[in-house]
Amino acid sequence: MILRSVYLQHFRSYVQQKFDFSDTVTVIIGPNTAGKTNLSEAISLLSTGKSFRTATDSQMIEFGQDIGRVGGLLEGDEEKTKIEVVLLQGSTNGGRFAKRFLVNGIGRSRAAVRSFLPLVLFRPEELDIVIASPGIRREFLDNVLEQTDKAYYEASIGYQKALRQRNALLSSAQETGYKNKDHFAYWDNLLIQNGQILTQKREEFMQFINTMEKDIFGMQIVYDHSKISEERLQQYEAAEIGAGNTLVGPHRDDFYLTMEVEHEARNIKHFGSRGQQRLVVLQLKLLQIAYMKEKLQKAPLLVLDDIFSELDSGHIQLVLDKVKGCQIILTTTHKEFLSGSLPDNFAMIELGKQDSLAL
Repeated sequence: MILRSVYLQHFRSYVQQKFDFSDTVTVIIGPNTAGKTNLSEAISLLSTGKSFRTATDSQMIEFGQDIGRVGGLLEGDEEKTKIEVVLLQGSTNGGRFAKRFLVNGIGRSRAAVRSFLPLVLFRPEELDIVIASPGIRREFLDNVLEQTDKAYYEASIGYQKALRQRNALLSSAQETGYKNKDHFAYWDNLLIQNGQILTQKREEFMQFINTMEKDIFGMQIVYDHSKISEERLQQYEAAEIGAGNTLVGPHRDDFYLTMEVEHEARNIKHFGSRGQQRLVVLQLKLLQIAYMKEKLQKAPLLVLDDIFSELDSGHIQLVLDKVKGCQIILTTTHKEFLSGSLPDNFAMIELGKQDSLAL
């Protein structure tokens, strides 16, 4: 599927705007605060059903408005599909914020929508995968695997539900000093079953990364997983009651990336330079594209959001050379950053020079 166009209505800084994209490369140029990242966020919302910037979805609606819309037209070989995400403030929905998904005008679930447009996003903040907290790295794993594996997505939903319920029971046990094991039995079983699926799928993805050829930066990924089993839950029973939280399982997983230094594997977070950390993230993203191509049997959409601030023109060109076959949307602040050869049929959009279009 090709993302042919996106329309925005009361979304972030956009009152009403429509963008058309090339089959190959679309370059979006504009100064900071012109709305480039807002557009990238809208595309991510169409693809994954969620924002990469905020956990508070109501923030995506233009200030002072009650309803925001993001729509996308997808084109395949013989079909067109219209996806729309409608954001509703509580004032229009009985006091509660709502996010609704439509495919060709028919209401669908987020799970149904997210299968249409696989996406790989690369932005300056991706460096956090190397240097920031374990939660960022777990989010990276979830983003890749939820898009490529239905069983992972379903297990993730089941695991999070069980985790919330079990943590509520642990909080109650912490307050009362008493744990009713019968109340825990169902949620323990659900947590273990789904947690073991998450662990297995994450291990398979990391094995793929480690066995693939690396032509930008030699690196390996080490899975620091928190095993979930009945025995481990029993082992940590007293500590969990004391903490009021579940202390083992995939929600506490981490991984780290290594490079070889003097014949020893060293953690790039601690031993890599800023430049090496940039390159390892670039290599990781290219491997993500390869993994998604293999699993989905189609190329994902690649959104490169302002990555000239992190990569030089040579590495940008390297990315473009290595992802031929992917549709690419690339944002930048200046035309001068564009060097090397772009395909003949690339498109260019200059924000601020484009009139708002009626939807």
